[in-house]
Amino acid sequence: MAFPNNICLILFSFSFSVFFCKTSSSLSEAGFLLTFKGSIEDPLNSLSGWSNTSAIHHCNWTGVTCTGTFPPSLYSLDLQNFNLSGEISPSICQLPKLTHLNLAYNLFNQPIPLHLSRCVSLETLNISNNLVWGTIPDQISEFGSLKVLDLSRNHVEGKIPETIGSLTNLRVLNLASNLISGTVPEVLGNITELMVLDMSENPFLDSQIPSDIGKLYRLEKLLLQSSGFYGEIPNTFEGLSRLSILDLSGNNLSGIFPPIGNFLPNLVSFDISQNKLFGSFPNGICQAKGLKNLGLHTNFFNGSIPNDLVQDCLNLERFQVQNNMFSGKFPSSLWSLSKIKLIRAENNNFSGVIPDSISKAIELEQVQIDNNSFISTLPQGLGLIRGLYRFSASQNGLYGEIPPNFCDSPVMSIINLSHNYLSGKIPELNNCKKLVSLSLADNNLVGGIPGSLAELPVLTYLDLSHNNLTGPIPEDLQDLKLALFNVSFNSLSGKVPSSLISGLPASFLQGNPDLCGPGLPNSCSGEKFAHKMVNLSRLTIALISMALVVAMVLIALGTYMMFKSYKQKSHQMSSWHFVFFYPLRLTEFDLLTAMDQKGSQENGVFGRVHLITLPTGENVVVKKLETFGSQSSKALKTEVKTLAKIRHKNIIKILGFCYTSDSILLIYENVARGSLGDLIGKQDFQLPWSIRLRIAIGIAQGLAYLHRDYLPHLLHRNIKSNNILLDDVFEPKLTDFALDRIVGEAAFRSSLASESEPSCYLAPEHGYTKKATEVMDTYSFGVILLELITGRGAEQKKASSGPLDVVKWVRRKINISNGASQVLDPKISPNSHKEMVRALEIALQCTNVNPEKRPESMSEVLRMLQSIKSSTESSRGSS
Repeated sequence: MAFPNNICLILFSFSFSVFFCKTSSSLSEAGFLLTFKGSIEDPLNSLSGWSNTSAIHHCNWTGVTCTGTFPPSLYSLDLQNFNLSGEISPSICQLPKLTHLNLAYNLFNQPIPLHLSRCVSLETLNISNNLVWGTIPDQISEFGSLKVLDLSRNHVEGKIPETIGSLTNLRVLNLASNLISGTVPEVLGNITELMVLDMSENPFLDSQIPSDIGKLYRLEKLLLQSSGFYGEIPNTFEGLSRLSILDLSGNNLSGIFPPIGNFLPNLVSFDISQNKLFGSFPNGICQAKGLKNLGLHTNFFNGSIPNDLVQDCLNLERFQVQNNMFSGKFPSSLWSLSKIKLIRAENNNFSGVIPDSISKAIELEQVQIDNNSFISTLPQGLGLIRGLYRFSASQNGLYGEIPPNFCDSPVMSIINLSHNYLSGKIPELNNCKKLVSLSLADNNLVGGIPGSLAELPVLTYLDLSHNNLTGPIPEDLQDLKLALFNVSFNSLSGKVPSSLISGLPASFLQGNPDLCGPGLPNSCSGEKFAHKMVNLSRLTIALISMALVVAMVLIALGTYMMFKSYKQKSHQMSSWHFVFFYPLRLTEFDLLTAMDQKGSQENGVFGRVHLITLPTGENVVVKKLETFGSQSSKALKTEVKTLAKIRHKNIIKILGFCYTSDSILLIYENVARGSLGDLIGKQDFQLPWSIRLRIAIGIAQGLAYLHRDYLPHLLHRNIKSNNILLDDVFEPKLTDFALDRIVGEAAFRSSLASESEPSCYLAPEHGYTKKATEVMDTYSFGVILLELITGRGAEQKKASSGPLDVVKWVRRKINISNGASQVLDPKISPNSHKEMVRALEIALQCTNVNPEKRPESMSEVLRMLQSIKSSTESSRGSS
């Protein structure tokens, strides 16, 4: 069949148009992507396949997803975790169908990119885990079509603008882990489509929970933990009927939890821990659809938790109510839930029993109910739980004998039943081969120490003190690698295995007069010991029996006094107020206990410094300030939070702080190599000049940031080499900065004046001027620079000719020899002397007696040092 010529022409034109549109569209999208690529840095070459010479269609480029086939259109760009940096170019908005943009986990360092509001089809914008900084501008309302906005884990600061309420299409708003401050606006209630609201870990917030949040009837997840919320929880929460996760922990909330009754039927996770809530807990919060995680720990509740709270929680997996003031019967139905994995209720005043029905909790892994008022026997069903690895119930009223199967779980690792009223013998422990810690101290146990303990290969901590145990210490126990073995105050007898005497404190054996061995009162002479036993009369035996009765009474009284003392200590700990700026797995008990123990400690001008190992194994540094002015707690928190907001690679991070009426504990990150002062003080100090110059530049960068770049502008005022810490690559970090803002001006000056001798780091005008200045810090920096140049500590011991601090020593040497080379560290290669002399000139300018003749700013000092580095690198490159 033949077509007319005009029909053929029409068909050809149509085909050519389709081809042309398809081709031009593809070329345009590829071009826009390449323009976007040109504005960013790609150190991993993740986008190397993006090329106009590539045979691969742009819809198959890394991170690109297209939809449709005629022609395909780019609708999603996912470039997360590529280490990208540079500028997020607005060219990306020329992609007309771009719906999802994910740039998370990169290194973009810029304000919130408002120009992306030009992306007319954009519904998802995720720039979390970057270095985005600055405030949320009022123009955020221009993102009106967004459904997901994730700015979490950046450096966003300032207040949340009222205009955020214009984003009425949002379903997810994530502002977690930033530096947002001020109050949360009520207009959040306008975003009625919102399903997820995450404002957690914003410690500088100072806000009540907006009552309008109750209008978010679609909300499923509300995460406000570890932020600065205070006041009461609004009653309007009853409107959140779809809520499945509610986390308000780690705030300063007060009042009673509102009687929300049956209005949260879909609740899955519930956490209001670490607040100041009180009163009884409302009935009916837990419905049959199931609560999986109920955490109420570290509050100030009174009253009891009703049994019907958990009777329908068939899916409950984690129950945490520790560190409160709960009282009354513990919910008995909790013990037999088939999916329960964790029960934590320590440090309350719960009563009740632990039933045998606990064997129905077949998923149970961990129980911690220490320091309560449980009056119960140990249930026989405990040994039937095969996954139980920790059972800790110290300081309760547990009584009766220990069941023979109580350690039958093959994964049992930690058992603590100390400070109870358990009686009878310690059963043989043959089955729990993974037991690491066993504490049965301060009970009424009798009989001998089971020999099967020696067959537990990983047993490390064994405390059987303050019981009525008799007989010898099994000799095979010395084959274990015991870090703690305490059998003090029992009635043990016989020879102590030699390795247990030599490897452990003698106090762990005291209170057993019939034990013998080297270093003990009895030397283990066999004849003397046998003669003594043969000649004991019935009267002596009777007297010993009477003495044992008296001893038991005294032990009981002593136990009561120790328990009372512990309660007093717990009360003292409650007077501490804790604020953490980073997620630390650290409790006040861990911190204060660690500081009581002997460890790496040193005294500074403003207090004592402690190196503390957290339960996670990482180290932190805690500085205890005991001298400070009469600032209110609110003013104190404001000042510390101001310092904690500093983010700079050459300034140490403040991880948190604690305070009472007379002490402040500042918690800093720990760095690998200690202080610069300690390093310079070593006899074998011989860092190459390149590293010394890099250290000087890093210190100058940190000071310049404090002086001019950070708001509010700060002075360090205590610059010295001992306050410069070095990480594993010798990057310096300033510490002890701006302490005058915390302790107050009078206390700050008093502490400096308390030193036995004036510090040579202090500028000469420090003694007579009342106002601290930038050039005082500059002088102190000059002293450190002299230390790096000379390899000589700032302050030497007095010689016959008088004190020779590094400033006076350098000036004297130069005046006598009229040559700078006399003061350069002889351990440095002569090839670097030219650069060292230039640095010496800078140091002498910084330490000029006349403040007006010093460099005007640390930024100027930094530029001079960087010019030395640049000239050094260029000369090496040319050679």
